[in-house]
Amino acid sequence: MKIAVTTLAFCVAALLALGMVMLYSSSMTQFGAGLLAKQLEWFVFGSILCVIATSLDYQLLKKFAWPIYFLALFLLAALFVPHMHGVRINGARRWFDFHGIRFQPSELGKIALVVILAWYGDRCQRQMQGWRRGILMPGVLIGMVLGLVFIEPDRGTTILLATVGGSMLLMAGARWWHMLMPGILGIGALTISILHDPMRMRRIFSWWDLEQHKDGVGYQAYQAMIALGSGGWTGVGLGNSLQKLGFVPEHQTDFIFAIIGEELGLVATLLIVLAFVVMAVCGFCIAVNARETFGFLLASGITLLISLQAAINIGVVTSALPNKGLPLPFISYGGSNLLAMLVCTGLLFNVARHAPVREKSAEGRRKSSVKKGTDNPFAARPA
Repeated sequence: MKIAVTTLAFCVAALLALGMVMLYSSSMTQFGAGLLAKQLEWFVFGSILCVIATSLDYQLLKKFAWPIYFLALFLLAALFVPHMHGVRINGARRWFDFHGIRFQPSELGKIALVVILAWYGDRCQRQMQGWRRGILMPGVLIGMVLGLVFIEPDRGTTILLATVGGSMLLMAGARWWHMLMPGILGIGALTISILHDPMRMRRIFSWWDLEQHKDGVGYQAYQAMIALGSGGWTGVGLGNSLQKLGFVPEHQTDFIFAIIGEELGLVATLLIVLAFVVMAVCGFCIAVNARETFGFLLASGITLLISLQAAINIGVVTSALPNKGLPLPFISYGGSNLLAMLVCTGLLFNVARHAPVREKSAEGRRKSSVKKGTDNPFAARPA
């Protein structure tokens, strides 16, 4: 467990450091002035929240699961209420703007959904194999968050949360065949919405044939591919990117992975991928060693949230997936996401900190199994 926690902390610190370095590189242009200072402010605040999330017993989340969930729903709904500081950017209403400080409530919605599903799975674990308790009731909890995120519109976060929520239900004990019909209906609804959304359809067509749409909807994705290709193995050097000079408009946020590939090369991008894979392994190691079901589901949900978001972002930048607009965890510019990711990291450390202590030696395990009257090393431990 100590190895998993230490490795996780190292990976997070390395990704945060890389993100700050790349924002410093971006600040060398007129497009990135002041970004590093703002991100550092969010980092300090997020670090405080991370320490708090690590220090307090995560069991307290059971008492506050519903208030956190309803707060997230309220903030997501308040985006559409006039005079509530909700702002529309690029056709999407996803942010509150308080005197220049922007906050994205869907980031709180991610954490709230993981917490409420972990609470539900722990409370109803013996009834999860039934349709009503295993699918219908938690499906309502998931659907309320997804519905509000979907109409912002934010298809990428909707897909991410639907995947995380469904996976958590399976890990809590829901039968997979019970999830077939809701899954088919959800995919069908998403497909219909995309078919009736001209902008999303253009993105799909540009992804399918990027070369043909490189001067239109697929411009940014095409330029990102040029950036990745220009970097070669070791990159053109920190600060020497040409694609960040207006060719990749979202180079500080959703497409920062492309600039990393251009300036630091293929080696750096592969190390980033490796870091997220190692983080996923460490997260699930913490989850399986949790002291009870709530901790297991909480750590599993957080691990899925971070790793899947990273996978989607990297898939979009490399044109393996259509453009979804999700930031790269710990690296992309954005205060709300950085806060959410640091809180999630703190909760993972918290679950690991309260994990039960295991026998250290094989002799100790043998004596323990003899006392129980069994030679089975996998026998359940007493509660």
